[in-house]
Amino acid sequence: MSAVQTVLEAGGANVPKLMERLEQRMATITAGYGPDLVRHTGETLAAGGKRLRPLLVFLAAGVPPPETDGIIRAAVAVELVHSASLVHDDVLDGAALRRGRPSVVAAGGREQATATGDLLFARAFAELAGGGSGRAVRSLSRASSALARGELMQRADAWNVDVATSRYLERCRLKTGVLFRAACELGAIEGGAQVDALGSFGERIGIAFQILDDVLDVTGPPERTGKPQGTDLLDGTATLPLILARERDPELAVLDLRSVRAPAQAAEVCARIAATGVLPVARRQALALVAEAKTMLPPLPQRQLEVLELVADGVVERYT
Repeated sequence: MSAVQTVLEAGGANVPKLMERLEQRMATITAGYGPDLVRHTGETLAAGGKRLRPLLVFLAAGVPPPETDGIIRAAVAVELVHSASLVHDDVLDGAALRRGRPSVVAAGGREQATATGDLLFARAFAELAGGGSGRAVRSLSRASSALARGELMQRADAWNVDVATSRYLERCRLKTGVLFRAACELGAIEGGAQVDALGSFGERIGIAFQILDDVLDVTGPPERTGKPQGTDLLDGTATLPLILARERDPELAVLDLRSVRAPAQAAEVCARIAATGVLPVARRQALALVAEAKTMLPPLPQRQLEVLELVADGVVERYT
């Protein structure tokens, strides 16, 4: 049984119902915007993923979570922002695949992909604003601004192998951790829990999630990750495994990322990174973040604490 399935079962009988309502709402939310946008947004949302961010919204609100329109709106909004950011990332990277399928930019070109991401962002805030919570809108707005800052930071770092670990971690916080924070904050707002504490929990497991995602980019295989091995290298992005491996391997220390042009070359560099033994080191950093996240959980009902800890552990389970 996967970690997500374990959490779904532990969260109560209404969690699968809420997830189903989430899917139903997302399936109709971009209707009426023309056939091209409807097709691309529909395919983007139907491609799935683990829906971890909406799940965090539900569980931060309570275990079992309340079955309210507000919590569905919050979960939908978080997933739409996440999906929009992926579409825009693929435009910037020229990525051919997303979750094992042709990306929107590959299928429809830059203009349609940009418009698709814009629509998903717009619909996210329209959905959240419909719930009437200004605090929720502000939380998601901060996260969306952080996503933009993180992407600009990654663009500024492109092809640069001298990125410091501290800068890499800040990039992870902006590109991933802050949206995890927003998911927990939105759930806490809806459930009346401690918003800041649950947000801090979410941010740290989000950073751990990104570190392990970067490890998976090195280890593959493509059928598990939905993208070619070494995609980060081909995009000119130095992640933690390469940053650490350069300290152990003289050839990697002088690697010019612009010379890594083909998937076969990227796979060779990935093998060299793995041979340095840094992947377990990166994993330990993620484990430490998960352990720190658990200490930040506020006083909550015991069952809710246990389920949120299961979510945190599930982030690490992706690596094994």
